[in-house]
Amino acid sequence: MAAAVADAHRRGWAIVLASTVRVARDLDLAEECVQEAYASALAAWPRDGIPTSPLGWLTTAAKRRAIDASRREQVLRCKLPLLVEPEAHEVGDAAGAWVDQTADHITDERLRLVFLCCHPALAQEAQLALTLRLVCGIPTADIARSLLVSETTMSARLTRAKKKISTARISYRMPSHAELPDRLRGALGVIHLLFTMGHTAPSGASLVRTDLVEQAVHLARMLHQLMPDEREVRGLLALLLVTDARRSTRVDDQGRLVRLAEQDRSRWDRKAVAEAHDLIVAGLRAGPPGRYLLQAAIASLYAEAATFEETDWPQIVRLYDQLVAVWPSPVVALNRAVAVAEVSGPAQALAEVEGLEGTGALESYQYLHAIKADLLARQGRREEAAAAYRRALDLTRNDAERAFLAERAGQGA
Repeated sequence: MAAAVADAHRRGWAIVLASTVRVARDLDLAEECVQEAYASALAAWPRDGIPTSPLGWLTTAAKRRAIDASRREQVLRCKLPLLVEPEAHEVGDAAGAWVDQTADHITDERLRLVFLCCHPALAQEAQLALTLRLVCGIPTADIARSLLVSETTMSARLTRAKKKISTARISYRMPSHAELPDRLRGALGVIHLLFTMGHTAPSGASLVRTDLVEQAVHLARMLHQLMPDEREVRGLLALLLVTDARRSTRVDDQGRLVRLAEQDRSRWDRKAVAEAHDLIVAGLRAGPPGRYLLQAAIASLYAEAATFEETDWPQIVRLYDQLVAVWPSPVVALNRAVAVAEVSGPAQALAEVEGLEGTGALESYQYLHAIKADLLARQGRREEAAAAYRRALDLTRNDAERAFLAERAGQGA
């Protein structure tokens, strides 16, 4: 029974929460009610059996708790900061839930909640953290690791975001069509980061968290249906598709990590690669590319080459130059250095990586140290490479990556 509840949590947390928050009209209360519903399932399902619709059972339980809490606080309701404007809603289902009539253009519950959390009054980092925590149920520690900050810092950001919603009296209502562009940047960032955390899980036994990957691709498709003419929406969907096309070849039969150069390209999902290619071409024809379209174009060049050696590395470096111009991120500069190594050699790339290392911005980013180790090993500097691999190993919590790094550190290569 515990496994059934865990599966319902992985598949349905966001759906249950999105439904509950529309009743509770308070993010903290909704999250508390959903947590209580899952706790109740642990007690009820072993006794009564797994319900025909586990998510329906959980949603009903969470909504009832929210309604009860709202009724107890009805006298104070006018003072609560997240009230829905009465004229924008009408009473809906038999349970008395309030149904938002202003958001019919967003039909997916999870996407609705993403746009709700990506309010422009919140800082970008707060939007990302709040949405990943609420919509996806990602542990705070994993969010912190993905955003390269401490868990304490991330907890503080989440607290400030919720307090900002309260003190700024941000209403619980979905954005209109006219308001969507102001929240698009945040929504794109959330979906991309969700995919990244599924593509390579920050912690755990498996390299990939399929549930997060599939949720991110689903949200990207829903967003593309909602805003089909947005170049960056096309770019994000293309990026996710072309990156996930390699999923089945990223680990071997024993779960060991397989590097890009060694993956069996004949097993890549060519249908996904082709769909991504079409989205990229359409996006590039529509105007100057942004960060997601450029990232997708880079990933597409990797995917469309017959072999690793035949990849158009000079073109990839040029695309990275454009990407750095529109998104000056140290992680982008680090990834560019990997391509530079294939064009100009490991010594030039190592100089760029060490320059990034000197800034301290990526000190806690395990991939900086892993890339540095690989470049050192390619120059025959095995002891230095082993030390860099050990540093990367110290920062890594994913078991598949740890096994790979430990092996490389032991070999000094």
